[in-house]
Parts: sequence; C-alpha cells; structure tokens
Amino acid sequence: MASPGIRYPGRIRIFLVNVARRILPRSTRLISLKFFYFLSDIIFRLLGLADKRLPWRSETVFVGRGDFKEIGQKFVRYFIELGGLQPHDKVLDIGCGIGRMAIPLTRYLDGRGLYEGFDIIESAIDWCQRNISSHYENFHFQWADVFNREYNSKGKFKASRYRFPWADEFFDFVFLTSVFTHMLPDDLENYLSEIRRVLKKGKKCFITYFLLNEESTTLMNFGKSQADFKYHHGKFRTLERDVWESAIAYEESFILHLYDKYRLGIDGIYYGSWCGRKRFLNYQDIVIASKKDS
Repeated sequence: MASPGIRYPGRIRIFLVNVARRILPRSTRLISLKFFYFLSDIIFRLLGLADKRLPWRSETVFVGRGDFKEIGQKFVRYFIELGGLQPHDKVLDIGCGIGRMAIPLTRYLDGRGLYEGFDIIESAIDWCQRNISSHYENFHFQWADVFNREYNSKGKFKASRYRFPWADEFFDFVFLTSVFTHMLPDDLENYLSEIRRVLKKGKKCFITYFLLNEESTTLMNFGKSQADFKYHHGKFRTLERDVWESAIAYEESFILHLYDKYRLGIDGIYYGSWCGRKRFLNYQDIVIASKKDS
C-alpha cells in the first residue's frame, strides 16, 4: 500500500481492472487481480513507498476499489458526524474484512470503548488478530464460517440462521459497509433482526446499500450507472446472472419495510454516486437508523 499522498496511477489501475472484469473468466479473475496488485506491492515496497502498517493491496482485493486508508478514514468521519459515534462506545463491525474501518478506529475509541468485528474471510481475520489485536487489547476479531457463494463458498453456517455471538443490547453502535450489497433477502433479514437484538435501545446502526428507487433506476436505464444491475429477481437485482452475491441492489421500499418490521427508525438516508447521481455523499447509499422501544 502506498503511503499518504502516494497512490497507484488511478485511471490506469481502474482501466486495467475493468478490462480484466470484461475479458477474464470468473474463475481466474480474482487470481489475476491479486497477481497484478502483488507486483504493484513489490514495486512500492522496494521503492520504500509502502505504508507497512497497512495490509498489502493484493490482500485487500475482496474489499473493492479505492484507497484503503482514505476510505477507512472517511467512514470513521461519517460514523462520528452522521452516526454520533462516541469514543467510549461499544462498536460492532459486521463484515470487518481486513481492518479497513478498525485501523482508523484505533485512533478514536478510547480505553472505555470496545471494538468487536467478524467476517467470513478467515485470512482477513488472521491478519487483523496479528496486526491489530496484538497492539490494542480492546479490539477483537472473530471468524464466522458463514456460507456465501462469492466469498466463502465452503461455509458451514447459513447466513439466514446465523446468530451473532453477543448478548442482547450489548452494543452502542453497529455498522456494515458493503455487506448487504452481497447478501440475499433471507440472509439480510436475519442479520437485520440480529442487529436489532444486539443493539441497545435508542442506539444507531449504519449500513450501506445499492438502493433501487425512481432516480437510480432511471439513471441505470439511461446508461449513467457505474453498476448495471440488469438481472431482475423481484425485490432485488444482481450484476451477474449466476453468482448473485457478487453485487446486489435492493428495492428501497423493501429495505424500508424491513426497518419498520424490526422497529428501526430511519434517522437519515444519504444516496450514493454508484448510479450516476450528480449530488451524493458516498459511492454506496447509506442508511442510518435507531433502535426503537419494543
């Protein structure tokens, strides 16, 4: 990874990644991208330009595009400014990946605060335990062997039945970044019910989506969207015909129905640029909600 102010040539990298997505078979695409980034990692480290506190870019392929460090810092600002996150809060990071949010949170949460993260990618959890938990005793990471065709095809637990390993009303703040964008409806609904269970009354959850509404679908129809969710499946659409979990967009009305069902009151919806909007906050859409009294 490049140190602050030094990045891979953005347009060239995006061009090569897009070409790879179009021409490479799915079975070899991820391996090819990892190899491309691995060569970049070696060059940057030989030149002394890499930030050794961060994972290699080839280790973060599954977290998506963009600058790893900048995105983490940006979301922590959102958590604080939009979600009201406090330094002493107990935080749950669902789909924590390889520490993109945890790393900047180590500089915000104080000794009274607690961070718990889990992910279905075992290698990411191993990295976080070695490089974060070993230095911050209030940061904990767990591997959840949950099935997902895109990221953990041999997982033994169904996401639709998975119970989070924490007590009721344990957390002050729960967040998911680019998680529900890879989960099917039954899985998403179970996770949302678990979020309500572990969240304290009046406290907030922060979740990103691809939301389908009149504006986003119109922009897609006119070819403005960066993501063309062209395969229709009722209340959701997918980027790919076969592996639906590669990216999923949901009807906004369906998501709002689930929030109402699980007594999560909407505090704000911040729409993203993914569909080609002129005015946006982030790439994906963001929904912030609070747990209502039963």
